[in-house]
Formats: sequence, C-alpha cells, structure tokens
Amino acid sequence: MSHNPIRPWRDIARRKSRQIMVGNVPVGGDAPIAVQTMTNTLTTDVAATIAQVQAAAEAGADLVRVSVPDEASAKALKEIVAESPVPIIADIHFHYRRGIEAAEAGAACLRINPGNIGSKERVREVISAARDHGCSMRIGVNAGSLEKHLLEKYGEPCPDAMVESGLEHIRILQDHDFHDYKISVKASDVFMSAAAYQMLAEATDAPIHLGITEAGGFVSGTIKSAIGLGQLLWMGIGDTIRVSLSADPVEEVKVGFEILKSLGLRHRGVNIISCPSCARQGFNVIKTVEQLEERLAHIHTPMSLSIIGCVVNGPGEALMTDVGFTGGGAGSGMVYLAGKSSHKLDNDQMVDHIVEQVERKAAELEAAHAQGDDISK
Repeated sequence: MSHNPIRPWRDIARRKSRQIMVGNVPVGGDAPIAVQTMTNTLTTDVAATIAQVQAAAEAGADLVRVSVPDEASAKALKEIVAESPVPIIADIHFHYRRGIEAAEAGAACLRINPGNIGSKERVREVISAARDHGCSMRIGVNAGSLEKHLLEKYGEPCPDAMVESGLEHIRILQDHDFHDYKISVKASDVFMSAAAYQMLAEATDAPIHLGITEAGGFVSGTIKSAIGLGQLLWMGIGDTIRVSLSADPVEEVKVGFEILKSLGLRHRGVNIISCPSCARQGFNVIKTVEQLEERLAHIHTPMSLSIIGCVVNGPGEALMTDVGFTGGGAGSGMVYLAGKSSHKLDNDQMVDHIVEQVERKAAELEAAHAQGDDISK
C-alpha cells in the first residue's frame, strides 16, 4: 500500500495477493510491482538475445521473457539463462514439449497460453516439469486465442470468457497441488482488458500480471498501456507489468517504470518535471530536456529535477524537487537546490552544471541510504 498521511488523495490500497517467487524476484504480496519486457531477437541467436536481456536489465527490467518456439531455441535458452542478470521467463505456445525443455534449461517461469498449449494431459506434464525444476508458471489468457468451447458459449471474446478460461486452468494447477503461479487476461482492447482484470481480481488471490497485448507502436502503444494499466494500478490491481510495444524492449521498460513512477508505486532514476515551453521561455526547454534525459540515464537513484522555462510556474515547481532550474532573462536563470533558490547561472552552462548537481545529490542520497536513512525524505 502506498500511504501518504499528508496527501491521502495519493493513497493506493493494493489488492491482497499471494506471493510467489520468479527466480529471486518476489511477485505479489507486498513486493514491489515487477517490470517485465520480452526479447524480440531470434532466441537461437544467443549473443544478440543475451545483449538485449542485459540492456533491458540495465534499463531496470526485473524479469525478461524469451520466446521458445522450437527445440533449437530451448537448447539456446540454457546459455541465455546462465548469462542473464535477471530471471528468464520462457514463453511457450502450441508445443508443450518446449515448456518441459525450458524448465530443464533453467527458466525461472513458464508462460503458457491455455488456449493453445493442448490437452489437459499435456498441461499436466508441463506442471510436473515446472515442479521438478523449481519453476513458477504464468497462465497467460489472450482474447485472441480463447478455447473453442468458450467462444461457442459466449459468441465472441469477452471479459467473462477470458476470466472463465483463466479460472479453469487455475483449477488444473490447484488439482495438481501447484500454487506457484500468476495469471494474466490480456486483450488489445483497453475496455475488455480492464473489465477482465477487475473480474479476475475478485475471483482469485493469485498474483496478477498486467498488460495490454499488441498495444501498437511506441506512441499509440504507450498511450493505450498508460490508460489501461494506469487505471488498474490506481485501483490497486497488478503485481507485475509488461508494456507491449512494437519498439525496442528497453523502451517498454522505460514506459513501464514511468507509469509506476507517475502513481508513486516504484521510484527509479531522475523524474524530470518540465514545461512544454512557449514564447515566455528563457532558454530552449525541449533541447535542454532531451540532453538531460540522455546524460542522466545512468542515475538510478530516485530523485526529482524541474526544468521550467520561465517564472510563471518555475519557482513553485522547484519547491517540490531536489534540483531545479527556472529560466529568467538576459541569458541566465535560477538554480534551486532542495526546494530553495541557490544561485544564478548562465544558460550556456546550464546542462553541465545541472548534471553535476544531480550527480552530487544522487551521491548524497545513496550515502544516506547506505547508513539506513530514508532517501525519500
């Protein structure tokens, strides 16, 4: 639960869920909401896949999913798992044998789609392999691949059909005394996804994986995901998320963290508060923010930076941030530290100086954290 006694309207009461382990990452319960992405390289290209996994982990991914479409990919997975800095989830479709092979290769979790994995007997064999090799599992229901009997019953993909599919497969796992599972009910339609997840949250205490599947390109997919996932997270639903974009997996991680940061659910790196700029700006805000985003990408310490073009809102925003800069006149502006005006600075020195100030503040916060102090103060 995110509790703020000073600003109770920011409170988010997270849904109570069981906690499972995905490798060394706790999911559910009071664990931080985990951020996932998925590689888009050929899994058999081990070097490229490992490089993509490492880049995603550096961007903040807690978990990375890798597709296992064939036997050669399952063999490659063993080497990928060995080199990965984060737990690897094996994505399994159609061929239940791939799930067994992925478990043997060291995957931390098996993601199976109940609608296309095959008979209950085959699902049982995958369950047995997961148990034998210490894997958790994700039941991944998709609106686009629901079971035939559910489509016949409901006439089309809908929230009720998706939840019924998920609950049917939960029963299979539970009947085999397997409880290390999480579940998702994804659709590309934001309304359908949101409704299905709300129903699912009432029907089970399993950890929930959130996603809007096949959301689209970077801009459209980010917006759909922010709307769909944002409202669910605000309601307290969700224990791990994946933003699905037709883009670099690193961008999925960044967007996922930004969604969580905007709701105060996760904090990582510099939160830049900046204006859209207008004719009042005392410096080129857009260019400055672009430069700062690039040069501060290495900062993982949670902190805030305000970059405002003029004095209309600049001083007020700076009061609420660790470091701030507000545009003035005659080619200079005001630097704010810890919410207070500190010193004037020429615009042409701004970027270098702000980077120095942010790095200094990050070091102070990390030192305080090492001593056991609350770095959020």
